[in-house]
Amino acid sequence: MLNVSPIRPVDVARVDDRPLWVEISGDEVWWDEPRPHEGGRRCVVRRGPDGTLRDALPPGWNARNRVIEYGGRSWRPAGGGAIVFTNWADQRVYRYAGEGEPEPLTPEGPFRYADLYLPPGREEVWAVRESDAGEVRRDLVAVPLDGGPVRVIVQAQHFLMNPRLSPDGGKIAWIGWDHPNMPWDGTDLCVAPLRPDGTAGPYEKVAGGPEESVVQAEWRDDAALYAITDPTGWWNIHLVPLDGSEPRNLAPLPLEFGDAPWKLGFTWFAIAGERLVTMYGTADGRRLGVLDPGSGEITEIGGTATHWAPTISVGGSTVVAVAASPYTPFEVTAIDLGDGGRTVLSAGKELPGRDLLPTPEAVVIEGVHAHVYPPHGGTGAPAPYVIFVHGGPTGVSPIMLDLEVAYFTSRGIGVADVNYGGSTGYGRAYRERLRHQWGVVDVQDCAKVARGLVADGRADAARIAIRGGSAGGWTALAALVHSDVFRGAVAHYAITDPESWAAETHDFESRYLDGLIGPLPQTRPRYLERSPLLHAAQASGPALLLHGLEDAIVHPIQAERFVRELDRNGTPWAYLTFPGEQHGWRREETIVAVLEAELAFYGLIFGLPTPEVPPLHLNK
Repeated sequence: MLNVSPIRPVDVARVDDRPLWVEISGDEVWWDEPRPHEGGRRCVVRRGPDGTLRDALPPGWNARNRVIEYGGRSWRPAGGGAIVFTNWADQRVYRYAGEGEPEPLTPEGPFRYADLYLPPGREEVWAVRESDAGEVRRDLVAVPLDGGPVRVIVQAQHFLMNPRLSPDGGKIAWIGWDHPNMPWDGTDLCVAPLRPDGTAGPYEKVAGGPEESVVQAEWRDDAALYAITDPTGWWNIHLVPLDGSEPRNLAPLPLEFGDAPWKLGFTWFAIAGERLVTMYGTADGRRLGVLDPGSGEITEIGGTATHWAPTISVGGSTVVAVAASPYTPFEVTAIDLGDGGRTVLSAGKELPGRDLLPTPEAVVIEGVHAHVYPPHGGTGAPAPYVIFVHGGPTGVSPIMLDLEVAYFTSRGIGVADVNYGGSTGYGRAYRERLRHQWGVVDVQDCAKVARGLVADGRADAARIAIRGGSAGGWTALAALVHSDVFRGAVAHYAITDPESWAAETHDFESRYLDGLIGPLPQTRPRYLERSPLLHAAQASGPALLLHGLEDAIVHPIQAERFVRELDRNGTPWAYLTFPGEQHGWRREETIVAVLEAELAFYGLIFGLPTPEVPPLHLNK
């Protein structure tokens, strides 16, 4: 019998997302937060010294952008209570002074802007500008705050991020890379002189390379930068001199101080005087600490938090970041670097009782990392389990409160969140287990975890399903057709055929499969062998597919083709689409409908009653 749980889909929608960016501005702290109940927009919030919260954007304005389709840093405080931001509806940069309507700073056209940065002493905002007029190109540009013409600063690599002005105003640093690399494969940290006209001169590479990934850099002074890079196989913080001498690893540890930059503008450390405030750890626990660059010693200041989102700001003796734990969602948190005091700044969210929240356990099963969330009210008998597969696939599932997980565990369904080979958080060697093995290693690793749970007496072998989104949806469907472990699969906005997806997807990921499967056409047999679409007849159970109709990363045609093949082969299926949704769910009504459909699907394949949600019909 499925448990009755007070955790509703609408509760998940209102808790289960995170602030993306934080910044200290004078005596205020700013951040942006999702508003699922307002059509999924992201609104910037200001917290005054008296604790008062108020919106920094008028109703209806949405601080998001589509650069590399995953977006990037979308706003910055511009002084005097003003803000500059990118607006989702038209992708232009706007300035808003707090009254009237926001004023556009960039012209209409085929442009998108991200990774906004206000260089000190200059009345302009720097950004990555992406143009999709015919051939896609990206430049670093300056947008004057008075609305003057946009100026191109840097034309270099195909992909750029992390523009930074040196303290003396005479140099610019950035991170760039080219196809077929992804930013976690290899990037270059570049420095160029800044000419009097505000454009960059010839640049030199000071760190990185085709097999070394620099993901963040900040100026220490005019002669050196701090940078997160991974020549040792771990993203550690290095001091990078400009005199040609070798970078120095400030804390050489088998821990990750950085992560995959899926959005442009992520930051994992900030400078606090002579010290650095930094995140570090593994996917089983990311901590926050203060690093002494001279001694390499780290003093932990993060308290009980088990994960920190990749955004951080320092002002005076205060650091602000976004923390989560197994029992608290992402919260904007201020820490006093003097006395270590911690204060939650964001508005509190209504949470279920602690007894309904699962206590995660980090496990390693046959070399595969996973986080197991046991079902609520377990009797000791083997329970139904769902294998959760994160996206990316160069992504990670950290240990933290996830009400989506609790929605199922509170109803007696266990969850195992698998960080399969290819995941970040465990060093480059673990990440590169997936090189040319996508659709093989990820599938095998998920099956290993499922079988391990059965062997331990936790999971019922006849009631195990698998689910994932995007690349995780690919793995879920690949596991359904290439293994006999899973009773059914749920695929959110999933890739179903790699060869057609490589031809149909956007520029950022258009060469991603070179490293995951192999270059085309040389390795085409691998694409055919691993395609869930081409092996749908081998499905070990039914499938539920869900897709946003405005998805530019994975076109809905991927799902449509797969369900046609299931139908042709007599395998039960259901397919739900959502107008107005892109790659990922943002609207409250969508999140509710998706969770209800998923629970109903598990009820059908596990033989469990689900009277609290609308029935789901499987086509046969």
